Amino acid sequence: TFQAGHKITTARVENRSFQFLYKDDMGYNFMNNDNYEQISLEENMIDSPEFLKEGQEVDILYHAETETPLSCELPQFIELEITYSEPGVKGDTATNTTKPATLETGAEINVPLFVDQGERIKVDTKSKSYVERVKK
Repeated sequence: TFQAGHKITTARVENRSFQFLYKDDMGYNFMNNDNYEQISLEENMIDSPEFLKEGQEVDILYHAETETPLSCELPQFIELEITYSEPGVKGDTATNTTKPATLETGAEINVPLFVDQGERIKVDTKSKSYVERVKK
């Protein structure tokens, strides 16, 4: 509830599609898919930057009047390849145990014991967790 006569300033925001290009000392660099304009964002403006890989599509929320980026969101689920993981022990799948695995972006998450190095998995970027194996 608001008091009578209270003024509210509205802000118009837009979701724009961008492609991740690369990371350098200035930040994370993205290209607008419509006009090919490039922007650089700081790490704190990006949800789950450890899952970004080159060429990935993201949505950047913009303040429409001032043309300033507000935040960057990755898709909820992304597919990544496991570059390193300890081999699982045969017969050790009765319990719901996990092991650490390093992904192609350098991020580390816990995966079930039956998932091996070189496999592609689906990752939830919101909870930063393993979802399922991806069929080739």
